Amino acid sequence: MSRLRAALPLILLVIAGIVLFSSGLLDRLHPEQLVTHQTQLRANIADAPWLSRLAYIGLLTLAMSTGIPGTVIIIMAGGFAFGAVEGSIYSSIGLTLGTLILFLASRYAFGTGSKHPPALVDKLHHGFERHPTAYTMFLRFVPVAPFGLVTVALAWLRCPLWLFMGASWLGGTVSLIFETSIGAGLGEALARSHGHFGFSLLMQRAVWLPLSAIGVLALLPLLVERLSRYRREKAHPPQPEHTDP
Repeated sequence: MSRLRAALPLILLVIAGIVLFSSGLLDRLHPEQLVTHQTQLRANIADAPWLSRLAYIGLLTLAMSTGIPGTVIIIMAGGFAFGAVEGSIYSSIGLTLGTLILFLASRYAFGTGSKHPPALVDKLHHGFERHPTAYTMFLRFVPVAPFGLVTVALAWLRCPLWLFMGASWLGGTVSLIFETSIGAGLGEALARSHGHFGFSLLMQRAVWLPLSAIGVLALLPLLVERLSRYRREKAHPPQPEHTDP
């Protein structure tokens, strides 16, 4: 019973994520839908500027705390609605609050951990034990796994709260700046093309530039793995085989 009580906050977050993902709300935040209803959207923001911003931060906080996929759609919608600068600020607040809630719920549920951690945690365990600060920063800046999954893994590894918060804020903000910029750029480009998606849309500088930056981030794990392998091979070159005459 005590274990179920400890896991209850995390279970409630999972249920909330399933409800949010199944509600179809993320579909309504798709760029095409935003362009179609952009007049009403702008009017709602103008009528209730603070309420609309708090609602956006609350939605992203809820999405991040549940670890559901598709949070990038929300972040892009923030860029569309509030612009790249404002959208990045509000997204950073929602991301930080959401990941903090998920981290605390996961750490409370896991307690001191178990003898059989998940596969991802088991792979990260040895590197984290040797260099906790460097490893945590690496996991947050380099997209080796979904953001929510890494949050749960760091909770299982008993990452210090100060380190988790600092790395999550810095690493998450780097990614969401590009994602928010894509949303802002898509909004401008789609408005000019009357909501029509096409190859020319991707050629807009406001779209392809942040897309390229995200592509570079996605390739970082492969680059790091190649560099690590090269260093290992250089430090321990293969020995030639000796054959008897």
